[in-house]
Amino acid sequence: MGTATPAIFFGHGNPMNALAKNDWTEAWATIGKTMQKLRGIVCVSAHWYLPATLVTAMATPRTIHDFGGFPRELFQVQYPAPGDPELAQQIHDLLQPIDVGLDHQWGLDHGTWSVLCHVFPNADVPVVQLSIDETKPAAFHFELGRRLAPLRDEGILICGSGNLVHNLHTYAWGKHMQEPYDWAVRFESTARELMQSRTFEPLINYETLGRDALLSIPTPDHYLPLLYVLGAARENDAISFPVEGVDGGSISMLAISANRRN
Repeated sequence: MGTATPAIFFGHGNPMNALAKNDWTEAWATIGKTMQKLRGIVCVSAHWYLPATLVTAMATPRTIHDFGGFPRELFQVQYPAPGDPELAQQIHDLLQPIDVGLDHQWGLDHGTWSVLCHVFPNADVPVVQLSIDETKPAAFHFELGRRLAPLRDEGILICGSGNLVHNLHTYAWGKHMQEPYDWAVRFESTARELMQSRTFEPLINYETLGRDALLSIPTPDHYLPLLYVLGAARENDAISFPVEGVDGGSISMLAISANRRN
């Protein structure tokens, strides 16, 4: 294909966004409408976090409802996108000598389908998920993104799904609108500046960014998918933020796109 597909990180937030029509989900839909025809999607979701690097290799991945306490309507959502065993094998080969297992058990978790059901509502683009190895340092995940970058030239969307700021302990669960916490605003602002200047090293070593980073990233699961997208970014890419906002004071809904400059 002539033009490289983008690499995009989505702040997915609450699983109920799968059913919602709001500024975030409408922005996700707009991204899908402006996307060139894809061969497939490789998604790194915060919710497949275990001590291994695996890639889904089944032809028909199941829709996983990996949450509790939500309305029955959410558990009835199905996202019947096909898998792509050939792409899974290609990823396995591309990441060698890293040991990548071909998985036939997982499927598509809500980090993937709660966003893609808006971006590609027809579920007609093949999707594979790549797990996050919880035993590896942040630099490992950035490097995997770098190795996946050539897939962008083959019509493959490199997708991360998590949240730049994700602190559920401070999340406002009530119905009132919570203003973003000052530390969340500061960390997001710092991260945006670093990304736009392509200064990725502090974002890989995010613990060095101080208290704001530690409050924003109390656990790495929702943050690490971003590093795959930054790793897949190229020198001639523009970094943009097609979706913005903070939910409940402490969940950043920021989307980050690395796309070739016009």
